[in-house]
Amino acid sequence: MTDAETHVTYALDADGVARITLADGDHGSPIHVASLAQLLEAVLRANRERARVIVIAGTGRFFSVGGDLGQFAAADDMAAYIDHLADGLHRAVSELVRSGAVVVASVQGGAAGAGFPLVAAADVVVAARSASFTLAYTKVGLSPDGGSSMLVHTLGLHTALRLALLNDRLSAEEAQAAGLVARVVDDGDLERVTDELVAGLAAGPTGAYAAAKRLLRDAAEPAPETRLRAETLAIRTQAGGPEGREGVTAFTEKRAPRFRG
Repeated sequence: MTDAETHVTYALDADGVARITLADGDHGSPIHVASLAQLLEAVLRANRERARVIVIAGTGRFFSVGGDLGQFAAADDMAAYIDHLADGLHRAVSELVRSGAVVVASVQGGAAGAGFPLVAAADVVVAARSASFTLAYTKVGLSPDGGSSMLVHTLGLHTALRLALLNDRLSAEEAQAAGLVARVVDDGDLERVTDELVAGLAAGPTGAYAAAKRLLRDAAEPAPETRLRAETLAIRTQAGGPEGREGVTAFTEKRAPRFRG
């Protein structure tokens, strides 16, 4: 893998719809330094170009499998690597939640680890019936990042705790019942339904949408960057400690982690 490879694609159409696609579907569109750099640049470009709607979609069997644990394990200093990665991810999330555009996530397959809060950074989520959502950080000795702690506002405290501590998986229907997903559709209809919804938003009152988004998001979390910074510090600490090292090593060795004894 080289930084020159295309992990994320970007296109802006004549209606002001910016389409950001996680394009490494053969590998589950993992999040690593190279893919994150492309994701952040795409989000920044959409905002520079004053997109009316930003669509984030995946390819292949997964929306995103989350952080690339193989690259975590290969890093000379895993804590420093994850610190850098979390900062970049959190910049992208901040730009999405602060954007004047309506952000739509179109989700097929699994959204795991950081892929889950990346979906939640969208304002409207359309999910195929195959979609599922799981945090899975504590399975590998890490704490949640990417805006995971802000899921409390969407899902409620104890649902968020269940996901963080028990690593349960939400189906598309469960995520809709919990308030995260706006529409659940058959897999074959995902692109069509997403396009129809996006076309309606792109033709709508952009200023009113932006004002509504700002009011509602500020009511839920007036200082998202403070929350995101706390997540960076927490995951950096875990990555530098024995639990994070053991969890990531166990994952790469395809064995159960031994956090005690």
